[in-house]
Amino acid sequence: MINAQEISALLKKQIEDYQPDFDYTETGVVTYIGDGIARAHGLDNAMSGELLVFENGTIGMAQNLETSDVGIIILGEFTDIREGSIVRRTGKIMEVPVGPALIGRVVDPLGQPVDGLGEVRTTKTRPIEAPAPGVMQRKSVNQPLQTGLKAIDALVPIGRGQRELIIGDRQTGKTSVAIDAILNQKDQDMICIYVAIGQKESTVRTQVETLRQYGALDYTIVVTASASQPSPLLFLAPYAGVAMAEEFMYEGKHVLIVYDDLSKQAVAYRELSLLLRRPPGREAYPGDVFYLHSRLLERSAKVSDELGGGSITALPFIETQAGDISAYIATNVISITDGQIFLKDDLFNSGIRPAIDAGSSVSRVGGAAQIKAMKKVAGTLRIDLASFRELEAFTQFGSDLDAATQAKLNRGRRTVEVLKQPLHKPLPVEKQVLILYALTHGFLDSVPLADVLSFEQELYAYFDMHHNDLLDTIRVTKDLPEESLLDVAIQEFKDQSIFK
Repeated sequence: MINAQEISALLKKQIEDYQPDFDYTETGVVTYIGDGIARAHGLDNAMSGELLVFENGTIGMAQNLETSDVGIIILGEFTDIREGSIVRRTGKIMEVPVGPALIGRVVDPLGQPVDGLGEVRTTKTRPIEAPAPGVMQRKSVNQPLQTGLKAIDALVPIGRGQRELIIGDRQTGKTSVAIDAILNQKDQDMICIYVAIGQKESTVRTQVETLRQYGALDYTIVVTASASQPSPLLFLAPYAGVAMAEEFMYEGKHVLIVYDDLSKQAVAYRELSLLLRRPPGREAYPGDVFYLHSRLLERSAKVSDELGGGSITALPFIETQAGDISAYIATNVISITDGQIFLKDDLFNSGIRPAIDAGSSVSRVGGAAQIKAMKKVAGTLRIDLASFRELEAFTQFGSDLDAATQAKLNRGRRTVEVLKQPLHKPLPVEKQVLILYALTHGFLDSVPLADVLSFEQELYAYFDMHHNDLLDTIRVTKDLPEESLLDVAIQEFKDQSIFK
């Protein structure tokens, strides 16, 4: 029998050992709802970018932290959220699933699959906002990223870790350039991420099918926020894409990320900002729209060997109106990136595709992103092309031309023909070097203009069959073989072909 003293001692011990098990969650009350935006009172300790959960299960993200309330962007359905609804903090910053399980999948900006292939099996996540690598954590860009397009690899080369803007009007082939660059990364030890912002769902489906058809989906992640989705998802899509890319970069891998396009992200951000009553500035964009794009693009880098030596190469798109590259968003992004590829609609409409304007396009990395062989054959190509365009415009007014001018015009016209390329037919770098060598050493000067593309295709076939060793030399050593060997081989092809 237990006496009173033992009962007393037992009770005292239980009181001492008692741990209250409170589930403390800070909650707020919705004071305004509409257009994908909510305001809530009572979330005094909410963090910028924190995930919040409404009572119907919809997720929101804290965007404006003000003295009296919190401005929330709603990432999902908001029709059954009402004033007076409860919203609670999660204590977690917005993050997305990352890792190899995403490769080959089509996901939304929250990392949820939209391709009908079941859930993405990964437990890793990364916050969508992360600081960019500092100066000491970076390395200079020194490895080429071959796009397979002669006009880019020769005139505006892109390096791994570079940010190269693709800018032009609607329907000038911007997406085609990026898709061809992705197709060319097959067997190049590169992971690609294609972020479609504000595109029609049918357009995204077409791009996914193209990638699947050419076997490129095996190393590609597609992040899509279609035009029918709420603007918060369009705003978040590029950040979700770069968070996925960073996971690979810090593992020492190389990533190519395409943002198609940032104009639509800026418009979505303007819409959100005006609804959140942020003060509008130029063209009604808020003042921090530059920061929106700079903190995104600065995360693309070639990181130092201590961090694994990986890289993120970014190809952001900006859509211009009537070729106006002096518009607000266009000049912002030009100043953030390491060069731009300018596509002109008049070139596109005249059949020059890719429609790259060599005069306005520039790469601030330049020769550091080219192999030795390409540097040798493409050295003067840009200047020759620019002087040809000037000369062509000038000679429209006169008919008497001296032999030197006539020769320059002939070479220029053949250069334009050589730089044309069919859709989804990226070219290995050794074949690019071969045709540019033939062009710059005068082997095409006697070929009729209409036969230049046929000459090119037959030259490749001839070298594949009879001089594969020369192509191998360029591929392996990254340098030209002995010029006399190339000259003899090309002349040999010309002598036995119809292009004498």
